Amino acid sequence: MQTFAHGAATWGVECPRRPSPVAGVTMAGFRVPDLDALRIVPHPAVTLLLEFGDGTPVLDCATGRQQRGSLVAGPGLGTGGAVRARGVDVECVQVRLSPVIARAVLGTSPADLDGAVVPLDDLWGREASRIRERLADVSSWQERFALTDLLLARRYEAGPPVDPEVAWAWHRIVAGHGLARIDGLADEVGWSRKRLWSRFRSQLGLPPKRAAKLVRFDHAAHRLVAGEGAARVAADTGYADQSHLHRDVRALTGATPATVAGEPFLAVDDMAWPTRGKAAAPQTHYS
Repeated sequence: MQTFAHGAATWGVECPRRPSPVAGVTMAGFRVPDLDALRIVPHPAVTLLLEFGDGTPVLDCATGRQQRGSLVAGPGLGTGGAVRARGVDVECVQVRLSPVIARAVLGTSPADLDGAVVPLDDLWGREASRIRERLADVSSWQERFALTDLLLARRYEAGPPVDPEVAWAWHRIVAGHGLARIDGLADEVGWSRKRLWSRFRSQLGLPPKRAAKLVRFDHAAHRLVAGEGAARVAADTGYADQSHLHRDVRALTGATPATVAGEPFLAVDDMAWPTRGKAAAPQTHYS
């Protein structure tokens, strides 16, 4: 297990030795003795958290509501800086699901989450408790990743796929780092704009323009973490200017670009999600 130090805190981070057999699934394992008010930075993927340790992760939302234990949240979790994670002796497998496969894996559309953090028990019932017990029983992280892959593959194969046109539009947005011409996507798949917008939103959990905004932000944010200047990042990632980038970062995180560049939630990514490659490379881990 690798270690990631941020301030006085040290995290243990483990990665699978091989890619998931389910395209659109990436995961990492975390062991954090003392997780203190970590800002959750919005991300384009659906987040699935499977905890199994003696401690319990807690998500504090701006509404004052708390979610404990294993959970799932749709794309854009933490928008506005509204969510903090904390806990003691936290051990978990964090899974990032491409929105294209999330409906099949979860058994419900990300749209049904309605932007909320949902206890996994509410979606999977007794199966959520069983996977927790099995993850705790095995002795190695690689076994935990293998168990998680088996679970996700079984659910994915039994679940409903999204429309091919919707999947194609999502992949176009990701491949273009959020800069694809959104209004032209419907013409390219041969659908009306209204039909594509409606199906995209109902199956993936967010409208195309929101998806593009999150993908572009994620690409820009990781370049900021890599140490690139805000002006250069803004110019290279499709923002009108540095002020535009600043406004977007503030709206999505509640913080300035300089603050976001030091967020451990982002800084740990190159260790936890090594398939990303360098921050300036195409970000396809949620495709």
